[in-house]
Amino acid sequence: MTSNRKFTEKPNRLRTASTAKVSGVAAVERAFAILNAFGNDGQSMPLATIAANTGMYKSTILRLMDSLIRFGYLQRLEGGNYQIGPTPMILGARYQRSLRVGDLVLPYMRALAQETGESLSLYVVHGSSRLCVHRIDSDHEIRDHVREGDLYPMDRGSGGGVLSAFSGARGARYDSIRANYFYISLGERDRETGGISAPIFGAENRLLGSLTLSGPRSRVDQAFLNKVRPKLLLAAARATASLGGDPRPLERVAKA
Repeated sequence: MTSNRKFTEKPNRLRTASTAKVSGVAAVERAFAILNAFGNDGQSMPLATIAANTGMYKSTILRLMDSLIRFGYLQRLEGGNYQIGPTPMILGARYQRSLRVGDLVLPYMRALAQETGESLSLYVVHGSSRLCVHRIDSDHEIRDHVREGDLYPMDRGSGGGVLSAFSGARGARYDSIRANYFYISLGERDRETGGISAPIFGAENRLLGSLTLSGPRSRVDQAFLNKVRPKLLLAAARATASLGGDPRPLERVAKA
């Protein structure tokens, strides 16, 4: 992804302690701009292209590149081009190991449960089934009963439909789910239960789970599910953004 931010070079001037601090922050931002100048295709770049993409002088880029190369963020190839080095991959692996989906998704689940008055679940693919890994129960005495650790089939229920669709299942039903980013189920898994689910993604559009709002059909009927659909999609979008995914498709259908 190429950065749209351009940096205007300024002539040298007498630096105070305050201006030195600002300059240090500016140097960090310029270093990040250099890294962001490289596209998703993984192609190496000559210095002239990096300068064009960032709007910085070549002399400034070369000074910053010394540090980026030394710490492994960039590599200089024999032909003179530059490419991303191994350090970002190392940091990405550390991030993945430290990532706890529940820590980031549960606040959105709690907020949506409070706003709608119904239960929220987070399902993930587990073999040929779906597993409930997080659950926020409704305050209503009458509610659908799902517990963390429960397994359910993939071919029934809104959560199973979403997970199947974004795991590559074929058919018109799944094509529609992929196009709309949600699925409403009324009585599929349990004839007395209704629900709506939306996917949650991580980095590189990797499916992490399905966010499901559900409850008894006496309250959670078609009209209610249509009403809460934008709220669920926005919650899934915010959770996706916090997990390093692209929230824009979810935001787009939420506003449609």
